[in-house]
Amino acid sequence: MDVDLNTGRFEAVETGALIVLSFEGAPNKTVDALTGGWLKELYDSGEFSGKAAETALLHRPAGLRAKRLLVVGGGKAEEFTPAHMRKALAIAARKLQSKKVPNIAFALGAFAAGDGYSSAEFVSAAVEGAILGVFEPDLHKTESKKDEKPVEAFALIGSEELRDAVDQAKILADAQNFAREVANEPANLLAPADLAKRALDTAAEYGLECEVLDRDRMRQLGMGALLGVAQGSAEPPALIVLRYVPEHPSSEDHLALVGKGVTFDTGGVSIKPADGMEKMKYDMCGGAAVLGAMRVIAQRKPTVRVTALIPAVENMVGARAQRPGDVVTTLNGKTVEVLNTDAEGRLILIDAITYALQLGCTHLVDAATLTGSIVIALGHHRTGAFSNNDEFVAKVLASAERQGEKMWRMPMDAEFKEQLKTAFADLANIGTRWGGSITAAWFIREFVADKPWVHLDIAGTAYLDEAKPWMAKGPTGVAVRTFVDLAMNWS
Repeated sequence: MDVDLNTGRFEAVETGALIVLSFEGAPNKTVDALTGGWLKELYDSGEFSGKAAETALLHRPAGLRAKRLLVVGGGKAEEFTPAHMRKALAIAARKLQSKKVPNIAFALGAFAAGDGYSSAEFVSAAVEGAILGVFEPDLHKTESKKDEKPVEAFALIGSEELRDAVDQAKILADAQNFAREVANEPANLLAPADLAKRALDTAAEYGLECEVLDRDRMRQLGMGALLGVAQGSAEPPALIVLRYVPEHPSSEDHLALVGKGVTFDTGGVSIKPADGMEKMKYDMCGGAAVLGAMRVIAQRKPTVRVTALIPAVENMVGARAQRPGDVVTTLNGKTVEVLNTDAEGRLILIDAITYALQLGCTHLVDAATLTGSIVIALGHHRTGAFSNNDEFVAKVLASAERQGEKMWRMPMDAEFKEQLKTAFADLANIGTRWGGSITAAWFIREFVADKPWVHLDIAGTAYLDEAKPWMAKGPTGVAVRTFVDLAMNWS
């Protein structure tokens, strides 16, 4: 979708549909006056009240050059944040796309409370919302797409000084949609080698360094945990390493972004139920988020060094598959008894994290669709955050808050670590049923060497089972914005 800034008066802009916001309590006075009291009539009748996610569409609106006027509810004006702006514009864009409107515009200044939302944060959120809203996971559809007409152009109507915010927002939203597109690919079209090819292409396009470790190299290094997961699949594993090196680093800090890249997860010998297994193509959403974030980091150029690591494997059932009871030796030398082959994500993450430490990374963040337990704890509304460092996790959570990505810090009481004891190795890869997301985090923590570390369990937020008014069914691209914000605000 083409995105541009239009500096004209919104009343005079010719577009397929003009989007405006109106809040609870009273109609948008500017729009109501232009439309001869139409909006007030809607408020008075109760057809539209300004609540969040409400919409009202007027064809051939008087006083406007636009063919249509779409009013979107913003909720309570005093509670309106950039996150609400992002969702409101996504709702509007999806609504108009369903009406086959080819070009749309957002009147930034037409608010009931005046032009109070023209900061870079609100502008960026509006642009991001429109771009994220029109994304559809229909790449592989054929016949049914003939009648579809996606929104082709979006214009934000505002002053020239907002152009940079518009441009930067497009970079970020496009990267998030890229992550969604990658995560949505089925396993027959996206094996570990294909994910590595995406990373190599990204590096070539945006000027990043990229290295892909193959099975032989990982065997030489001693990545027994990662290779154990991969051994049941005919598809070879890959450890993808992307490097961003700033021209003028602000410090010696070196941030690692580690994303779980299981391109399909059957559970291995500890096989998953058939019902819903098709969603296990999403088990690489953490890796997709890291890859999307690096696209933006390469373009925005923060002053901190960033290395991304994506351990990419397929967890399959086969004659050579890992068995419950197997003992593997990890890259850092510790041994692990594999009690459940479906607890594979933590196994590939620990070798990737150890390798990040060997590369000199000083701060670690990993993102993984790791446990069903986190969904039981937090539902599909928040990502679980685990950490060994209060200052660092506060920094990550602040980035998430600024970007409207809801996260919640989870406890890591020492008692949970006791569940990982086994008589046959240094650690077991699972604990008991209770507190499974916490024991999983503790398992990873055993390999971070006391470096500041945050683990993001995105199992509940990585994808939507059903479409929402603001987002299509499928991958959400969660954590892309948080990762970028973290890097950009490092110093």
